Amino acid sequence: MNELKQIVLSPDPRLSQECAPVEKIDDEVRALAKRMLKIMYAAEGCGLAGPQIGEMRQIVVIDVDYAGRGSKKNPYVLINPRVITADGPEKEGSEGCLSFPGVSVKVSRPSHVVVQALDLDGDLMQYEAEGDLMAVCLQHEIDHVHGVTMFDHLTPMRRAEAEREYQEALASGAKPGETEVAE
Repeated sequence: MNELKQIVLSPDPRLSQECAPVEKIDDEVRALAKRMLKIMYAAEGCGLAGPQIGEMRQIVVIDVDYAGRGSKKNPYVLINPRVITADGPEKEGSEGCLSFPGVSVKVSRPSHVVVQALDLDGDLMQYEAEGDLMAVCLQHEIDHVHGVTMFDHLTPMRRAEAEREYQEALASGAKPGETEVAE
């Protein structure tokens, strides 16, 4: 199956719904994480959340180090991720999203984040990032499991403009992977 066709595109209502926590980490969840990573890499993204492939569970995959075919993969799988701290000076950066192909928007986010999540072994892990792509990606993907998209961070006027740009990108045939990623 074409991995890119599995990505849920806006305005699908699943992108604005709260996801259920993962109750049990088993082989099915491990297979889901593997499938999500395959889809993310195929789309040349740096992160993907459950609802972006129609899985309404709190699972996120991230790899901010992967630079394309032949480069080293450094994937993270976060199950039931929670932002513990989001502070530091706000940093504005251009973000893209696999569910909004063809567009990127300026989003302002805290520059420092501490996140806790379970890994695939059920161990509680803590991730900390500051002022870099990982800090943005953690916040962006965790937003997704809570039904928040990058457009939700925009002023009403900028959101209307971004939605128009997105519709134009779709009309011109934009597909996941054909967008700027968060910087």
